[in-house]
Amino acid sequence: MRIFHIQNATVWESSELAALTDTALAPQGFIWVACTRAELETLLAPIQSMLHTVCGQQLVDLHISDLLNHQLPSHYDFTSQYDILVFRRLAAGNGNTETVSAAATPNLAPSRGGPPVLRRIDTSPVGFAIFDRVLLTVHPTDCSVRDSYAAKLVQTTKVESRAAGVHLPAGPADLMLRIVNQMVDGFLELRRELTHQLDHWQTELLNPNTRFNNWISLLDARLSLHQLDEICEDQRAAVQDWIEAIKTWPEAATTAEQRERDLLQVRSRDVLEHIERVVHHVRRLAQSTETAVQMHFSVQGSRTNDIMRTLTALTAIFLPLNLITGFFGMNFDALPLIHEQSGIWTAMGLMVSVASVLGLVFWRKRYLARTAR
Repeated sequence: MRIFHIQNATVWESSELAALTDTALAPQGFIWVACTRAELETLLAPIQSMLHTVCGQQLVDLHISDLLNHQLPSHYDFTSQYDILVFRRLAAGNGNTETVSAAATPNLAPSRGGPPVLRRIDTSPVGFAIFDRVLLTVHPTDCSVRDSYAAKLVQTTKVESRAAGVHLPAGPADLMLRIVNQMVDGFLELRRELTHQLDHWQTELLNPNTRFNNWISLLDARLSLHQLDEICEDQRAAVQDWIEAIKTWPEAATTAEQRERDLLQVRSRDVLEHIERVVHHVRRLAQSTETAVQMHFSVQGSRTNDIMRTLTALTAIFLPLNLITGFFGMNFDALPLIHEQSGIWTAMGLMVSVASVLGLVFWRKRYLARTAR
């Protein structure tokens, strides 16, 4: 568990606290408590006591169950005192029970001496409980999002933040949106890998000189794209509900509070726009893959038609030759050219002439060409 005290009123700084009991020494600013699901389940009583001391409110039982659920989809809920947001993030699938999920998305791993192959990346939920002065986040055990953002808070000081133009979060809601935006960026980075792999498969599908046989992986990728679309739809619905909830908040008493409210709405719309970009790209990839598969089968059908046309033309050329040989092969003594020395050459010339004429006719009609026009 990591606990941070963030102040941005008179002192622009953040500090990490050692224990939950130290939160009583932070009358100003707000507190970020980042814990894992196992820690929340083990230290539920101290956390509830801290929330009651700082905010005068505790988590209800149903929301605790949501925060402890490993397979809960992205969604938003609220009470009169706090808001709950569950948002799914990308997580490397390593067999850990914290990263078990109902859906998976494809990612690339380099293969030996060949094109990249797909490996699977799980998604796991991250829970946010947003109070007036406390942000409680519940992460998987190996959550890099929490560690990376905590590192930013530790390294950021008043001088450094002003010099670099970096500002600390204005409140728990602002901090929650920044963490969510960082998780969405992980989905945005996944687009390049998906595009690279699917472009490789599309090239193989449309290459007439190769025989595509990686159908199982392609079907898995298409299924993963549909699952990723469902995950992003849940994320978008949750963020939209959050945006609508902001509009119902009481009017700001001061200009500074109104400015903070406007910044929250801007950041929320930015997160929503990033999610919509992921949804748009995933759907475009799925549509492009479907089109490539359909074009593949169209090309295969066209190649089959070319082969059948060529075989039919060759059969039509040899059919009169079979007729000629069958005619002279009858057991009659009165057949013409049977008893003449030049009979064989006359029959051969006739057969060559018929085959040449038919071949020329079929070639002019492009029945024997490589591609029909």
